[in-house]
Amino acid sequence: MSNQGLDESKLHRQWAVQLFNRVWELMDMEKRDQEETDEMIHAVHASRYHWGMAGAPVNLARGEWQISRVYSVLQRAEPALYHAHRCLEICLENKIGDFDLAFAYEALARACMVAGNPVEKTRYLELAHRVAASIEEEDDRQILLNDLGTIE
Repeated sequence: MSNQGLDESKLHRQWAVQLFNRVWELMDMEKRDQEETDEMIHAVHASRYHWGMAGAPVNLARGEWQISRVYSVLQRAEPALYHAHRCLEICLENKIGDFDLAFAYEALARACMVAGNPVEKTRYLELAHRVAASIEEEDDRQILLNDLGTIE
């Protein structure tokens, strides 16, 4: 498919989606070499950048969530916490609730787990479960609950 004729906003959205999906492919790998790890880090930040150029606040929150998840997977607590907090801030500032708010709390719980902070981890897990109860779509709620079950 040629990019000719697509306006800049559409290009940013296209790149954001492609990069977001590539990050998932890399995160799902059982083993990554250093090059793949670096690609995952660069791709997740690039995806969030492109959402920042063309997305709605919900896309920004999801981008921050994915960055936090990448850093949690890599056991890097400080950036995981930073981006989880940004995800929550964007949700609260823009009155984004339901699935995305619950996942903001999930990101914070996971980042706190990586940071070795069990008190805050438990607090954010409880908030995520509380919001999960109000998620309208059963499939979305189950996705969240499955993810919450991976936080130890």
